[in-house]
Amino acid sequence: MKYIAAIDQGTTSTRCMLFNHPGEVVSVDQKEHEQIYPQPGWVEHDPLEIWERTQEVIQGAIKKANIHPSEIGAVGITNQRETTLVWDRKTGKPYYNAIVWQDTRTKDICDELASDASTSSTTGSDQDRFRPQTGLPLATYFSGPKIKWMLENVAGLRAVAERGDAIFGNIDTWLIWNLTGAHVTDVTNASRTLLMNIKTLDWDDEILGIFGIPRGMLPKIVPSSDPGTWGATASGGPFGASIPVCGDLGDQQAALVGQTCFSLGEAKNTYGTGCFMLLNTGTQIIPSESGLLTTLGYQFGTQPAVYALEGSIAITGALVQWLRDNLGIIKSAPEVEELANSVQDNGGIYFVPAFSGLFAPYWRSDARGAIVGMTRYINKGHIARATLEASAYQTREVLDAMQQDSGVELQTLKVDGGMVANELLMQFQADILGVPVVRPQIAETTALGAAYAAGLAVGFWDNPDDLRSNWQVDKTWEPEMDAGTRARLYQGWKKAVTRTFDWLE
Repeated sequence: MKYIAAIDQGTTSTRCMLFNHPGEVVSVDQKEHEQIYPQPGWVEHDPLEIWERTQEVIQGAIKKANIHPSEIGAVGITNQRETTLVWDRKTGKPYYNAIVWQDTRTKDICDELASDASTSSTTGSDQDRFRPQTGLPLATYFSGPKIKWMLENVAGLRAVAERGDAIFGNIDTWLIWNLTGAHVTDVTNASRTLLMNIKTLDWDDEILGIFGIPRGMLPKIVPSSDPGTWGATASGGPFGASIPVCGDLGDQQAALVGQTCFSLGEAKNTYGTGCFMLLNTGTQIIPSESGLLTTLGYQFGTQPAVYALEGSIAITGALVQWLRDNLGIIKSAPEVEELANSVQDNGGIYFVPAFSGLFAPYWRSDARGAIVGMTRYINKGHIARATLEASAYQTREVLDAMQQDSGVELQTLKVDGGMVANELLMQFQADILGVPVVRPQIAETTALGAAYAAGLAVGFWDNPDDLRSNWQVDKTWEPEMDAGTRARLYQGWKKAVTRTFDWLE
């Protein structure tokens, strides 16, 4: 075994990366896929296109590395979480497009379930009626309401689901099924469905009954790193060899592993399409009182599951793409930094990107995006700067909630994802948090975490300490902003956020 392969299936693209034992990238191939918007608030992907792109990037990465597939010891999967699809067990044909995590079509379902809390014996009520079992609020974000929507709106689907022919999976399950034929998901992805009991690590029959979802649709829940493996790739498949598939993590949990946040109190923040901060809480389940998610961090083999608090932000990097694709203010995403640097500050404006409502810590599906504080003075440089600052302000809100829930005062924040190449954003992030921000040498830690999970399962790496030795600092940003300015700017952000509430009736 010389290499471990990681398939990183994200919201806008799919890539395959090969890693060596020091955790270095040997090769990478990446392809984008179509974003489908049937109507306002709806976001879909074509599952067959995603599988096609996955096969292409696997072959591309192997070709670029100029290696024989037999040198790959294992395959790990990481994926956009909550994105939901249902397909035919016999033919592999999807019954409907994948409904993406950003999609808000299930708002009425969530509202109805929240108002009908009296039908359940669960403690709590309204939006938090399932928090005791799942750690999650009732929100359009999660897979369960999307499955319910499909069962109620795709003609004939409920009948075939109850017959056992229609099966569900998030994208990890879809890829593993196509690669190996196994119908599985790991504890981290299962914890994002609103259907798994985070104490038992099994599907919750009471919640399934309330949602009207047949248990037979659901995949088997397995550890994130599983020495038993779930199967192997077919020698006639895209890898061209039989390779065990034995690592599976939702993308944000994969980044937690890739950042080697294995100790209690360690945290990372990933800047991608959305922004996601996770804090390792060890084997302890910490209920959030501040609008965060209690979720699974990872589970290695037969070891106890490790939990995390998570702050999920729907729109960060996607806002830069919006400037590029919808407004044409920039031609490529990296140009946003140069444009933002053309002005000294944001000119007094704030951009609250509540395109899909607000996630943590508000969970307001009635919110919609707004730019506030506009004057004739404002130009596209100010809009670019406010776009970047929005990611930093939202991260500050999540960090405040995290510290309130956990009692842990964060000393440094490990960061990763595509946006950490943006120097202006990283410096502003350190300034608005008041703590150092640290970027590792390998910033794309999501794929690395999936590789680590697979490599641990087959003995390519011995233990988490082996992985820690690979982690190296690339750059640290120290806070430079004075406390008064920090407080004034943040107060303006909080005021701007309130202007987005109650936009939808």
